[in-house]
Amino acid sequence: MPEANQKTSRAGAVAPIVVGALILLIGAVLFAGGAWLVAIGGSPYYLAAGAGLVLAGALLILRRESGLWVYVLVFAATLVWAVWEVGLRGWPLVPRTLPPAVLLALILLVWPFLVPRRVGWGGAGAAVAGLVVAGTIVGFGLGALNSHSVERPVPEPQAGGMADPARMAVGADWPAYGATYSARRFSPLAQITPANVGNLERAWVYHTGDLPRSEFAEGKYGAETTPLKVGDTLYLCSAKNILIALDAATGTERWRYDPEVSDEFIPYTAACRGVAYFSVPGGTGAACDNRIIEGTLDARLIAVDAGTGVPCPDFGAGGQVDIKEGMGETVPGMVSMTSPPTIVRGVVVTGHQVLDGQKRDAPSGVIQGFDAVTGELRWAWDMMNPDRIGAPPEGEIYARGTPNMWTTASGDEELGLVYMPMGNSAVDYWSGSRSEAEKRHSTALVALNVADGRPAWVFQTVHNDVWDYDLGSQATLVDFPGPSGPVPALILTSKQGDIYVLDRRTGEPLTEVEERPVPQGGVEPDERSPTQPFSLYHTLRRPDLTEYSMWGMSPIDQMVCRIQFRRANYRGFYQPPTADRRWIQYPGYNGGSDWGGIAVDPRRGVIIANYNDMPNYNILVPREEADRMGWAPRGEARGNMGGAEGAGDPQLGTPYAIDVNAGWRMPGTGMLCKEPPYGGIRAIDLRTGATLWDRPIGQARTNGPFGIPSMLPVRIGTPNNGGPVVTAGGLIFIAATTDNLIRAIDIETGETVWQDVLPGGGQATPMTYEAGGRQYVVIMAGGHHFMETPISDELVAYALPQ
Repeated sequence: MPEANQKTSRAGAVAPIVVGALILLIGAVLFAGGAWLVAIGGSPYYLAAGAGLVLAGALLILRRESGLWVYVLVFAATLVWAVWEVGLRGWPLVPRTLPPAVLLALILLVWPFLVPRRVGWGGAGAAVAGLVVAGTIVGFGLGALNSHSVERPVPEPQAGGMADPARMAVGADWPAYGATYSARRFSPLAQITPANVGNLERAWVYHTGDLPRSEFAEGKYGAETTPLKVGDTLYLCSAKNILIALDAATGTERWRYDPEVSDEFIPYTAACRGVAYFSVPGGTGAACDNRIIEGTLDARLIAVDAGTGVPCPDFGAGGQVDIKEGMGETVPGMVSMTSPPTIVRGVVVTGHQVLDGQKRDAPSGVIQGFDAVTGELRWAWDMMNPDRIGAPPEGEIYARGTPNMWTTASGDEELGLVYMPMGNSAVDYWSGSRSEAEKRHSTALVALNVADGRPAWVFQTVHNDVWDYDLGSQATLVDFPGPSGPVPALILTSKQGDIYVLDRRTGEPLTEVEERPVPQGGVEPDERSPTQPFSLYHTLRRPDLTEYSMWGMSPIDQMVCRIQFRRANYRGFYQPPTADRRWIQYPGYNGGSDWGGIAVDPRRGVIIANYNDMPNYNILVPREEADRMGWAPRGEARGNMGGAEGAGDPQLGTPYAIDVNAGWRMPGTGMLCKEPPYGGIRAIDLRTGATLWDRPIGQARTNGPFGIPSMLPVRIGTPNNGGPVVTAGGLIFIAATTDNLIRAIDIETGETVWQDVLPGGGQATPMTYEAGGRQYVVIMAGGHHFMETPISDELVAYALPQ
């Protein structure tokens, strides 16, 4: 026999054995896991499929052609089961059908070496037909996923629109973080339209020079910056609070001021979402008549001259105020400001972040108001001491462990109110030691009178929150259609997905809110509220998870996720925390809607909301076990644990620490257990709350198992952080997703009409302005450690060609 034929013969003898062994091994895993799944009440498919694969694999090892036909039967049954379970939805079909189809292809490759081959090539044709059917099903489903229908027509723009109570001019300028303190993120500019946005090009790129330079800072960066534009200048802050002024037309640096924040003050993330601009009333053109004010990671309030960047000598002590005064003991990183202050009637209103999950005796969440000219403390709202307006008397401190406001407030200059989206009391997942005042004000929107800091009203979105559902989104001020005409209102979005419309004068809901029964029990059954408020106006939240919602890169890890689902405590939305086994929190703490907030087109009456759609997989860890693992708060030995927020938070001063699996990821592969999409963007009719269109946002190009980018330009709907901007040109500009793209979306159809790859993750909200007759769109491509996107120091500006 010729040597070549001998090699072919040897390969033909070995190949079926190798493929058969692989099939048998996979079948054994599915059989064992499937038996476990059936035992805990799950689907019998994996047990049956595993048995079939074991038989097919054994026959293939013996080089029996019958092994092929056993596998074909299993494959055909798999297709029927998959369509029965999830229909023709693309991403859910992928792990159910694509890996089995790949195995069938392998068997076909060795089919010529199987004996006896009585069926002939017609049998191979039948098997190939199976592959075609599988491909057609998956392709049809993916096509359905990547298309969407306009459910309702988007309203046409109306002349006039809404007046802005913030009394700030937006258009050529972008004078506040949310465009104005009304936080609509809307620009009347219309030079860039769906018809010409395809010509958009990079106008300039600026490097802040602020990148991680120590081991401590590595894995903690995420700039999140949205610049301001006033006059001919852009103003921004870097991740570690370097203040920078740029020429708005060219991106050329005009000045920079470095407050020299030490790395040890970085909390969870080195972030600076933005700064505030203030003009002194009756200014004479002297230094600091126009000033930039920012809060820093080390909890200083800093004011510099807008023209030179030189600190304002009349503001505090040499241009800065320490907001920690009166808080008592604070270790570096426990108190920080990552969001811009809000200035109403000359008062700089500040909240601050208190590092989550560390200890019950954490610094106070006190809200403070400072004079925008002198830096003098005007008032302080300490919810535990409501009758005290100013700083605590000598020898006393602000009440510790109270809810804080880490995100951005909005303000009504006409009403003199500032709207504070409040977080939770120190330690999120235990409520037994909270006071009644804490329970009343946590995870609530609190309207403060800017004159004295006293609450005008409170609207709570979660009762006695133990899910870290603190309000992350800035409230958006609008005129809401009422039976007797427009009503001064605000739109409040939440991490749990509900959207509320409130009268911003009184806090009363303008749309229906219903108290509904929720699951009870957990480690503190007496603390759980029997009901929670549900908005009937609109929710971004999907229905509760089921076993069918589980996903993975293959049937094996999908089966593992099903087992985890069946083993977890889960009775739906608001499942109470437990310590005996993991519990499922859905939605997770990343939303719903988070710090990016929403945009509102006031001329069309349309809300644009991007959102996340992921669960968390959590467990409370008894104190003794947490101590044994070295879970200690910031400032103590072994207190710097890595991982996502909540992954090993000690919650000192309570019976339990917390371990959060954010997004519910599989160990090893890093894939998420819930089926895609994980994020979306939606257009909502402001008047009715009806969905106009909704689609996943974000491609799979940078995502994949084991952290390996798939490079697939297929829309999967990724996690996203950062908000949208909408313009009178009929476009939505948004980055936010983990695919490192910025995109322009046609507001009327939801179609992406332009996109560009950013040099880093776009976890920030864009802004737009006009300079020299040219409209610019600017995004900070700083990346984000939590979102696992590339870190960068680049600010990128786009414009149409000149």
